[in-house]
Amino acid sequence: MRKVFIFLVLLIFPLKTLSHTDHYKNINKIEMEILKDGKNIGFCNYEFLHYKNSLEVHNITKFEVKMFGVKIFSVNSSGVEVYNDNQLVSFKSKTFQNDKEKYVNLKYKEITNNFFIKGSSYTGTTSLDNVIGNWWNHKLLQSSSQISPLSGSIKKQVVTFIGKEKIKLYGKEYLTHKFKLKSKDLNLPKDKKLDFDIWLEPKKNLILKVGYNRMGYWEYKLKNLK
Repeated sequence: MRKVFIFLVLLIFPLKTLSHTDHYKNINKIEMEILKDGKNIGFCNYEFLHYKNSLEVHNITKFEVKMFGVKIFSVNSSGVEVYNDNQLVSFKSKTFQNDKEKYVNLKYKEITNNFFIKGSSYTGTTSLDNVIGNWWNHKLLQSSSQISPLSGSIKKQVVTFIGKEKIKLYGKEYLTHKFKLKSKDLNLPKDKKLDFDIWLEPKKNLILKVGYNRMGYWEYKLKNLK
């Protein structure tokens, strides 16, 4: 079964393991709207700075949930991913979640050929198979584990291709590939589990929409592409 799944992924994503940044060479910005229960609560934006042999991806995410006019949950986060020759070489982020500071400082170690992470939830090494869990990167759907962009924790995951599905976003219709991304460890606390529905535009390898349930229904929708 695992071999069949890997084969399907390779059919869907006919690309080299380390060449994913080439897909974004003509993209300067990805702007995503964040909704909870159908109401706009914030944004998640990515800016792409292209250089001769490198790429920087700058992210700003801000949202705020209120109940009866009182703020009950908020995130204010910024981060930068740096790729040299399609290899992730560093990632830094700082996040205030309900005014509690979280952070990640990741560096690629060429001598040991792995990542070293110093984060608010994890400090140590990890393999290059891990992907930063940001929604601009379609490689998230090919990886068996991801690194939290907020805290640096490593999360094992299982990605399943559900099927083709038509969706409408901001007046446009797209034929997408739908995936389910879930935590591999079923014994994790509910608030720590990964459980996302993800809609990918397969021609451009763009994640158009992400949906999940956590005290309501959350959506990240690609609103603008520049």
